[in-house]
Amino acid sequence: MRFCPQCGKETITRTVDQQQRQVCPDAGCGFVFWNNPVPVVAVIVETPDGVVLAHHVSWPKKAFSIITGFLEAGEDPAQAARRETSEELGLTPGQPTLVGIYPYAKSNQLIIAYHLQAEGDITLNEELDAFKIIPREKMKAWSFGTGLAVADWLEASGKK
Repeated sequence: MRFCPQCGKETITRTVDQQQRQVCPDAGCGFVFWNNPVPVVAVIVETPDGVVLAHHVSWPKKAFSIITGFLEAGEDPAQAARRETSEELGLTPGQPTLVGIYPYAKSNQLIIAYHLQAEGDITLNEELDAFKIIPREKMKAWSFGTGLAVADWLEASGKK
């Protein structure tokens, strides 16, 4: 953050709480850019045919993942999981079950991961351009981000 959002002065780097942070040089203003992680929900959406993996329009061609989305202000994370399932896939979501919470430092995010059952016909929104369904017994985790949630879910369900 180059400029203070409160008073407009150019920020400086200073140690605050043993971390280098951008701060306003005006002591009267007192602004500190904490750079807190952004909360994101991730959803392992399971249909009768298997787990839905989707491709975001901005990702490399072969990159697929579980459903993700930003948590809205004041929104319950479990409700966000249902909302994202409905918005991104057009499915009717069941009740979500918390899988776990995972830091994702690369994107400065905190992933709150759920599993839920969903029904209906998949209709992708404008964020996604492809999907595939992986039978539960063939599902494999990956070693970063949402893949950690998939690994924990597979282990808890005895499929790892």
